[in-house]
Formats: sequence, structure tokens, C-alpha cells
Amino acid sequence: MRGPLAEPTAGTVSVTLLTEGTYPHGHGGVSVWCDQLVRGMPDIDFRVIAVTGTGREPLAWELPAQVRGVDCLPLWGPPPAVRVRAPRGRAMRTFLAGYERFLLALLDPAQEHAFAPELYRLAEYAQRGTLSAAMASESAARALARIWTRPHLPTAAARPTLHDALTATDLLEHALRPLAARPPAEGVAHAVSGGLAALPGLVARERYGTPFLLTEHGVYLRERYLGFRAEPYSWPVKSLLLGFFRLLAIESYRRAALVTPGNRYNRRWEEHGGTPPDRIRTVYNGVDPAAFPPAGPEPGVPTLSWAGRVDPIKDLETLIRAFALVRKELPDARLRLFGGTPRGAEGYRDGCQSLAVELGVSDAVTFEGRVEDIRDAYAAGNVVMLSSISEGFPFTLIEAMSCGRATVSTDVGGVREAVGDSGLVVPPRDPERMARAALTLLGDPALRAGMGEAARLRVIEQFTLRRTISAFREIYHELDATSPATATAAPEMALVAGGTA
Repeated sequence: MRGPLAEPTAGTVSVTLLTEGTYPHGHGGVSVWCDQLVRGMPDIDFRVIAVTGTGREPLAWELPAQVRGVDCLPLWGPPPAVRVRAPRGRAMRTFLAGYERFLLALLDPAQEHAFAPELYRLAEYAQRGTLSAAMASESAARALARIWTRPHLPTAAARPTLHDALTATDLLEHALRPLAARPPAEGVAHAVSGGLAALPGLVARERYGTPFLLTEHGVYLRERYLGFRAEPYSWPVKSLLLGFFRLLAIESYRRAALVTPGNRYNRRWEEHGGTPPDRIRTVYNGVDPAAFPPAGPEPGVPTLSWAGRVDPIKDLETLIRAFALVRKELPDARLRLFGGTPRGAEGYRDGCQSLAVELGVSDAVTFEGRVEDIRDAYAAGNVVMLSSISEGFPFTLIEAMSCGRATVSTDVGGVREAVGDSGLVVPPRDPERMARAALTLLGDPALRAGMGEAARLRVIEQFTLRRTISAFREIYHELDATSPATATAAPEMALVAGGTA
């Protein structure tokens, strides 16, 4: 936890933001969005429950006064709370019976109905501080070893080993650590992504009836599917973990009072996951056009710029391959990459640098690191590129558009909704198409200028920060009015008011 948790101000709407790897300890688009949200609502009391890596991460953002406190929930390092012994005897047998039902739900579609009740039962163990110890026991690993070798399960054919069971149990134990959070008993619980960040909100909804709001910038489940392709685990381990993330997504969609995707593309996933259409409300990200004015003169050398975090999901390999094709046509061209490298992605960055060497363009490709003013990254290019294989409604894109720069982007998430006709959109993982689009813009100054002007006008008309904040303020008040805590407090406040009249 960072700092004391102040009591909510009487009569003020209280919102608990639920984050994972983002605000207030990390940079990136979701963190920017959270910072904009809390700063834009000084009339709302905010608390943050942040799922982090180790719990030792420093704050990356200065917190405004309306952020009353931050609870950190590290996924790695020592288990949460005080180390206690695992249940024993009858208590352990009771735990294992429910835990086996939970595991079977992850592996057998016919048993999925057991996921939610057993998840909330595991939350009770987590709240008492005994879940990690119970899952670290030999009995828990052996329970999985027995279950996933049942003949009717697909995992049985892969012949998972005891080592696989130990690995899967360890990964699942870490994934369940957010269940140990103190769930918000009042106001609104707002998960700013799906997945692990949603766990405290689901527990709050189950235990107290706290309204649960889910915002999806990208589709968390889709990104897990993409990310697990590169993980070194055996197929049974991946199957178990992806089963967990899939059922967690379904439970989150089912329990949310409202789901607010950042684009219409995400809506299809949410409806498929079971969210009733009348509980989905698209709210686009927004920027302040005054904070991102026209970028000014273009560089004299043909330059492509990119901004973001260096991460496999950004697919910089395709961008570098596309640039190598551009360089064959324009030998003076440059590619400038702006953004930090998150912990654990250093190997990916090194691989991208090696690819530039292999393609013979390392002299023209520069990794600039984090830039103090992100507007400098957009001004650095004649064309701003986005090469991701998965996105929501990317800030870097609408910021570049606000700066009046022409863009080439991959057709993922809400990108086409953002760009409209004001930029060029190409298929993901297609360096040839990306290179052709970049060459089209680099070779036609009038087209670049026209698209840049149209892009800025599109942001001003449709994607302003004021619209975003206004939409969420309305949602917070709407959901807070349905909170059991608010309903209980209303008569008490009326009595106080009556007594002082």
C-alpha cells in the first residue's frame, strides 16, 4: 500500500480504480487514460487497487488530492499478508474438494458452471491469508495431476508430468493473488481492463453488491491468447491458464453493471462473452486538442516515427521490415522509435535491433527511448506509424492525429474507427503493404498535408478529452445511485438533515 487510505468525503461519489501493470506505477496509454480521468474529476473520490509485479515499483505518476490512497497487490515475491500454514485435516480436505471443482471447471466445458462459486470460495481463503499456503501444498499439485489426466479431458492425451502440475499450480496461485485485496464495500468498482484487475471488483460485487464497471481498451482475453503463443510452457499448462482467463472474462462480462469498450470492435468480443447488449456503452478515448496542437514543420529527411512501449504486441519487427523496403526506394529515409522498454521486454528490443542489423538498416533505425514530451515524437516524422497486432483505441494514434500528422496504421481494434479517411490503414503483419502506404505518403506532400488537417479536425469533432470525462462522470453517478451503500446512506442523511432543519 502507498500512503494512508483516507475516508471518502460524505456525499461524494467514491470510485475504486482496479488496474494491472499500469496506473499509477507504469507508463503507457492506459496509464495516461487513468491520469486524465482522475485529474478531470476533482469532484470524485478515487482509490486505486493496483496489481503490480513485485510491489517495489515506484509511483510513475503524481497523484492528485482526489486519489485517497493506493493499495498494491504484487503478483510475484512473497505471498500476500502474513505467511500462515495451509489448512490441515478436515479443513484441507474441504479446501481440496472445492479446489478440484475449480480446476475441473477450467479444463472441462461441461463443468464451467462451477467456476464462479468456487472462485468466490477461493476468495474467502485469500482474505484469510491461507490460499497461497494451501495452493503451495503438495496436495494441491497432486490434485491437478489427477484431474487433468482423466481420460475424457483433452489434456490427458498430452500426458502432463508432475513438473507440469507444479508449474501450472504456481502460475495459478500467482494469478489468484488479487483475491486477497480488500474489496470496496461502497461506491463503484471500476476495472480499467479485464483479467486479473477485475478480481477485486468481482469479489466486491459478490460480497457487498458494489456496482462493477468494466472498461476494455483492448480485449484482455485476446491478448492472452496471442501472448501465450510465445510462452515456454507445455500445452496442458497453457490450456489450464487460458481456461482460467476465458472463464474470468465471461464472469466479468456477466457481473458487470456496465461494460465500456473503447471502441465498437471490442463490443463483438463482449457480446460473444455473454454481456447483454443493453449493458455495453462505447466510450472513446479523448485528447485535449490544445495540448496537442499542430506539430509544425516536417523534418527535411524522409522520416517515419513511432511512439509506444517496446513490446511484442506492438510488432516492431513488421515495422522494421517495412522500413527496409522503404529504404530501397528512399535511401535517405529514417525510422525513429520513441518509447521505453518495460521490464522483461529487453530481449524483444535486442531482437528488433538485431533484425535492423540483419536487414542492413541499423544505421537509419534509432531507438530513442522515452521522450520527455511525446509531441516531439510525432513532430519527428513526416509520417507517424502504428504497427500493432492488437490495440484498443490507441492514444498515440489520436495524439498524432491531433498534431496534424498523416498516419499509417494496422487494422486492429478501433484503429479504423479512429482514423476514418484521415490516414492509411493496412493489414497487420504485412510489411509490403505497410511499406507501400508509407511510400505513398512520403512521396506526396499535398496528400500528407491534407490527411494531417483532416485528422486534426476529426479529433476536434469526435475524440476530445472533455467528452470522455463527461461520459464517465455520468456513468459514475448513474452506478453509484444503484450501490447498496448509497441506498443505505440516503435515509440516514435525510434523518440528519431533518434533525438539523
